[in-house]
Amino acid sequence: MRLTGLCDLHCHYVPAVDDGVRTTEDGQLLCQNLARLGYRTLIATPHIRRGMFDNDRAGLRRVYADFVAAVSGESGMPETGLAAEHFYDEFFFELLESGNALPYPGGHAALVEFPPERIPVKVEERFFRMNVRGLRPVLAHPERYAQVWQSIEPMEQLADRGVLLLLDLMSLTGKYGRRPQRAAEELLDADLYYAACSDSHRPDDAEQVERSLERLVELIGQDEALVLLAEHPRNILAGTVQD
Repeated sequence: MRLTGLCDLHCHYVPAVDDGVRTTEDGQLLCQNLARLGYRTLIATPHIRRGMFDNDRAGLRRVYADFVAAVSGESGMPETGLAAEHFYDEFFFELLESGNALPYPGGHAALVEFPPERIPVKVEERFFRMNVRGLRPVLAHPERYAQVWQSIEPMEQLADRGVLLLLDLMSLTGKYGRRPQRAAEELLDADLYYAACSDSHRPDDAEQVERSLERLVELIGQDEALVLLAEHPRNILAGTVQD
């Protein structure tokens, strides 16, 4: 199997800003390893989470620019870009209101993660406010939220309201445990994912990403896999998602 032209909307190759790679060398190696799997575009998504990863837009842009300059001219590097994985809390919505969030390149969508133990209340209202501001909500790894292990209905409701669900590929091969794996397969079977990502944090994650790509193709076929891995991620960046 050879997949090409893939676009990863969620990975952590910017060094020493969160729980991703620690060094420029490892960031470069992660990018090169993913490129060998067929990824042409990698969007870094460092965490912004107050009290845990106290990053801000200006600081992340500086570190990302330093990384890009350091790896410029190295062979086997894909295209890169910068966004953030925003933790869903009041601080995130303060950033939105002040224009200091870090959406995907193009400014059409932003990546959000929920607390793992629960789906926040009034989430539909908050995501509607994002849409009004011209930002499509992209929800990171829905299969890893405990509430979804009991029922995928909350994800059905969010998808019906235009939230784009982003599969963490390594869930399909058990990286996060059996319950997230089962939830990921159920969400896939229900056709609720809009796109898929690697959520890779270190160079050797690429080995499991490769197995996960193979598993995705086994489950839904190569053509449908490419929709999740290439076509739809690029739609998000271009702002051409169809409701």
